[in-house]
Amino acid sequence: MPQDKKLYIKTYGCQMNVYDSERMAEAMGGQGYVTTDSPDDADMILLNTCHIREKAAEKVYSELGRYKHLKAEKPDLKIGVAGCVAQAEGQEIMRRQPMVDLVVGPQSYHRLPQLEARARAGEKALDTDFPEDDKFETLKHRPKAKRGPTAFLTVQEGCDKFCAFCVVPYTRGAEVSRPADRILSEARDLVERGVRELTLLGQNVNAYHGHEGGLAGLIKALSEIEDLKRIRFTTSHPNDMDDALIAAHGECEKLMPYLHLPVQAGSDRILKRMNRQHTAEQYVRLIERLRAARPDLHLSGDFIVGFPEETEEDFQATLDLIEEVRYGSAFSFKYSTRPGTPAAERDQVDEAVKDDRLKRLQALLTRQQRALQDEMVGRTVKVLFEKPGRFAGQMVGKSEYLHAVHVESDTILPGSVHSVRIEDSGANSLSGRLVA
Repeated sequence: MPQDKKLYIKTYGCQMNVYDSERMAEAMGGQGYVTTDSPDDADMILLNTCHIREKAAEKVYSELGRYKHLKAEKPDLKIGVAGCVAQAEGQEIMRRQPMVDLVVGPQSYHRLPQLEARARAGEKALDTDFPEDDKFETLKHRPKAKRGPTAFLTVQEGCDKFCAFCVVPYTRGAEVSRPADRILSEARDLVERGVRELTLLGQNVNAYHGHEGGLAGLIKALSEIEDLKRIRFTTSHPNDMDDALIAAHGECEKLMPYLHLPVQAGSDRILKRMNRQHTAEQYVRLIERLRAARPDLHLSGDFIVGFPEETEEDFQATLDLIEEVRYGSAFSFKYSTRPGTPAAERDQVDEAVKDDRLKRLQALLTRQQRALQDEMVGRTVKVLFEKPGRFAGQMVGKSEYLHAVHVESDTILPGSVHSVRIEDSGANSLSGRLVA
């Protein structure tokens, strides 16, 4: 078996891609590859791509262009494209960039060693199928290396919602949930290796049905793992936030009081055109129920401005919803077309109007985020410490609410949880002192 070959992976997009990149590195580790932080000394380069952002495919082609000189200097270098752009573009990637040796979709990356072997034999290897074999089972044996205090764990993939702006159903496929016993086994393995906080991942994670109790049942089962201290999950759809999951926010001590629950817009007309299948009022009432179960819940959301046919009145409805809900953090974007999605064929909003609306929306979200962060001053929070800070004698971790918190201490160990009294709120973080 070849040894000491170097693999460089560049990951784009969501946390699920981060998880997938880890698994691809493990798959290639069985073929003698070790990861490297630089493409310059790599024997194989993998771009794990995301199709959500604007002009995602063009950005991948641009990145590939930066590696042409490496391929010229090292003809044996193998270059691959994985992930959602690979699924969507397929053969087109190889046509436009002949230096690409392999293309693999997000449901087929467990076949990466075979694709790499074909590429080494001089073939162009392409796999964008939706195979029946379970990629998680194929790659279930992780190396027993020590892990950091936090980790992602994919529990669900795909989406059946077919929002008019989204490519996920086409690139990730239909909703599939992993069996609970396999998730619990992987979670125990991660905890044995040092993980203390797990973030459960899925394109529509609260549609998880691999446990008889749904996602709430899975969370309760995970909470019984003794050394697992914290549980989070993302990303959720409002229509799948059932009674049991709402109750779990108040009943499960290890489930953190932070929830990412995208709404995308505050106008019922636009929500209908987006095929979101809920109204703004239904979303607000859902938030009220969640906060009744967990009053200190911090919310995060997603917003799209300039969706086709959005008027100023529609946009104002989004601002009104944000004012009513109050978000601790949020992601916001200008609408950009995705070929093959229904919204791509509709009348588009002028780019200058999109720019103006995004600026106004982000200003409001920033004010809310800063206000809620400033309200933490004087409070005592529990911090899971992860690593040393930028300065000597400083440690950094995350609060229950996902705020970055740093303290002055040279005795704290990564993976430990300590009470911290918050004394200052900075631009993007909090600072405080340990409480005995």
